[in-house]
Amino acid sequence: MNKTLVSIVIPVFNEAENVGPLHAEIAAAVKGRPEEYEFIFVDDGSSDGSLDELRKLHAADPRVKVIQFRKNFGQSAAISAGFDLSCGGVVVAMDADLQNDPVDIPLLVDKVTEGYDIVNGWRKDRRDKWLTRRVPSFFGNKLISWITGVKLHDYGCTLRGFRSDVVKNLKLYGEMHRYIPAIASRMGIRSAEVVVNHRERMHGKSKYGLGRTFRVILDLISIKFLLAYSHRPLQIFGGAGLFLFLAGLVSGLYLTYTKFVLNQGIAGRPLLFFTLLMFFLGFQAISLGLLAEMLSRIYHEGLDKNEYSIRELIGFANENINDRPRAVL
Repeated sequence: MNKTLVSIVIPVFNEAENVGPLHAEIAAAVKGRPEEYEFIFVDDGSSDGSLDELRKLHAADPRVKVIQFRKNFGQSAAISAGFDLSCGGVVVAMDADLQNDPVDIPLLVDKVTEGYDIVNGWRKDRRDKWLTRRVPSFFGNKLISWITGVKLHDYGCTLRGFRSDVVKNLKLYGEMHRYIPAIASRMGIRSAEVVVNHRERMHGKSKYGLGRTFRVILDLISIKFLLAYSHRPLQIFGGAGLFLFLAGLVSGLYLTYTKFVLNQGIAGRPLLFFTLLMFFLGFQAISLGLLAEMLSRIYHEGLDKNEYSIRELIGFANENINDRPRAVL
């Protein structure tokens, strides 16, 4: 009987000190397991020697495969590339900074084989700075759960397990990797959440800070639109249009009353026109943003292009880059 193949996808950006110990911990965690494993490291334009360390790992362990990007495309693109080139029936994603504990990998794999499509890690006892990481994360998770309708304690945890048929149908770009459970919910998936261990960072420094909050909020608006209105955009545009029409109607009635009942002039009142202009401009800006998001989805999915460009493949059966998905230019 053929063993189940599990693909472990690990985006790497300037983690030269961490990839070696991480590989050793993963190998120890999956030793003796009934499944076979492949380790897919995605070098996202590292400049600190991470690629050299990954070459050494491949030379010592043929299960290690390396995808080298031409430049830094971001974590979503790196995870997407790992998903695209993975061969396993079960796929696990995790960070390369050693904060995710490889001991939890078998737990995720077992939950997926029980019949779940996505198993999300929950860093219940998180080892991060309280003010800059944990507090924003707490409120962010509450907000994301409320807006998307997919209730999770920890949307920011990269450590997740997936069925391959779920991730193969995902198109990730921007900062969308954290919203995978919400995006996949459109497929009618079964998901679970398990508590995983979280550790302090030992080497290097975090690539994320409070600056990403604005990107998260903008992506959240896109996700809400895609989940609720992508197939019925008239509901959001029509609702906003109806609101503006009613506001204009009320304002018009008030001006009519002022003109013909109170016999007061209205030509010199700029405040009402200024307010209406602000509403109009706000509506136009949101509309343009959402329309651009729809066009982006058509571009990415209709043309089957990706937001990454591969320079080199190491350890894959077919290492011809020309046969791989094309990059967005």
